[in-house]
Amino acid sequence: MILIPVKSLTNAKQRLADVLDQRVRTELAHAMLADVLQAVSEYGSENVSLVTNDPFALEQAAKYGFGAIPDTANTSETDAIEMATNVCVSSGVPRTLVIPGDIPLIEAEDLITIFGHAPASGSVLVPSVDKRGTNAVLRAPAALFPLRFGNDSFHPHLQSAIATDTSCVVLSLPHIALDIDNADDLRNLAAYPGDKRAQLLARKLGFGSASVLSANASSSVTSSDSENCEAVPQ
Repeated sequence: MILIPVKSLTNAKQRLADVLDQRVRTELAHAMLADVLQAVSEYGSENVSLVTNDPFALEQAAKYGFGAIPDTANTSETDAIEMATNVCVSSGVPRTLVIPGDIPLIEAEDLITIFGHAPASGSVLVPSVDKRGTNAVLRAPAALFPLRFGNDSFHPHLQSAIATDTSCVVLSLPHIALDIDNADDLRNLAAYPGDKRAQLLARKLGFGSASVLSANASSSVTSSDSENCEAVPQ
């Protein structure tokens, strides 16, 4: 099961308030979510549920034939995923992949890579471009360890994954690494090759020049069965 948590988009992306007003931030959030859902739909090999109570997100879920797990609390991504994970476990879902709705460069091929490296028992983690946040987490079984999202979630998630004494794979995937939280992210989004909805909007808004994710120019894999991680060429 792919889980996509979506908080209320009418108040989306507060960290961009210094460069975009709320109307435009909501428009951007809508575009990013649509980009993510299109890529997930193109992958098409896993059940999908949005964890949300947002009207636009529910409309998009219906458009693509995805499920929806109501998030009536709308407090945090962490709380939403904990609740949704419990729903999945009670329904017998064997594994979950959590991805956010603000990684608009994601492609179906990235999901193929994640599921292709997924252990039967264990986890796959994809860090953000700065290696601090976590932009994708696969867990098998679905509640293998709890998730705690935030600016510095990657290393705690990695330590939690290792502590389960199961196989852990870390993937650096450029398309997933870029989430959109500040003006530099918007410039990178605009400069990256492609014509995703969010990219076109970022360019229209004038975020047109930046170095493009040079730190993650190619994909790489790190795997671990215990405390130590070794690089494995992809």
